[in-house]
Amino acid sequence: MSEGNGTMTTRDDVIDFIYAETRMLDEGRYTEWLDLWLPDAVYWMPLDYKQADPVNATSFLYEDNFMLRLRVERLNGERTFSQKPKSRCHHVIQRPFVDLFEPEAGRFQTVTNMHYVETRLDEQQLLALTVTHDLAMVDGAFRIAGKKVELLNCDAAFGNIQLLP
Repeated sequence: MSEGNGTMTTRDDVIDFIYAETRMLDEGRYTEWLDLWLPDAVYWMPLDYKQADPVNATSFLYEDNFMLRLRVERLNGERTFSQKPKSRCHHVIQRPFVDLFEPEAGRFQTVTNMHYVETRLDEQQLLALTVTHDLAMVDGAFRIAGKKVELLNCDAAFGNIQLLP
């Protein structure tokens, strides 16, 4: 059930959630985006291609709720001088694949290929990504239980990624 109102959760509901999350990031609505996360969820960006272990191997990012909150606080901060002017981003996403659909258990997983553009001043970087979302249905609403962002060219040298692909 999606809202406790007798309607069934559909694959399109799951896909619409991914589009909505991406739009929040593009529009800089980071506090609203952070509210989508479960308290024990982790945002992971592996360093190596097809990396399986986020704990015993180095990653670009491996952020729990505390670290995500610090990041969002910095992005929203008026006194964050490294963000004057603020970075902006744009996601161009392929329709997400729903690889796990267990509405009775409230568990879902999507895989989405996308291009991510981040820009600030005269600098712009384009990243090709595959994003896996682990979602849970909590009190009739989707929540992010985990997010893994895999860079296609993860073995390349990168500048700073300021925002959240």
